[in-house]
Amino acid sequence: MDQSQPCPCKRGEPFGACCGPVLAGERSAATAEALMRSRYTAFAVGDIEYLLRSWHPRTRPKTLELDPDQRWLFLEILRTERGGPFDDTGLVEFIAHYKTDRRGSLHEVSTFTRVDGGWVYLDGVIEP
Repeated sequence: MDQSQPCPCKRGEPFGACCGPVLAGERSAATAEALMRSRYTAFAVGDIEYLLRSWHPRTRPKTLELDPDQRWLFLEILRTERGGPFDDTGLVEFIAHYKTDRRGSLHEVSTFTRVDGGWVYLDGVIEP
């Protein structure tokens, strides 16, 4: 992805100043929300390696396949609990909008924790 293009997470920064360095391993996500945004971006750009790397080792699947026909449109962060620079756990509720043959959305409450000082995705509950 072009580093000067808007980041898919829609935080308002170019990819190269937002989620790009996190996906590339050049810096860590400072908060649980930042990790959530970077994981959304990884889904949007098809970065399976980053998705697996940012998943808790205990809950991470062995493999991951992405639907090549699914295009991620935008992310809405509904709420966060904890997950700040000095917390060890955090929660992010979001709706991720996508398009395949029709539009859809994924509403999830995700749990994050730290492993070796860095944020990782632990698990999530999909909301109806």
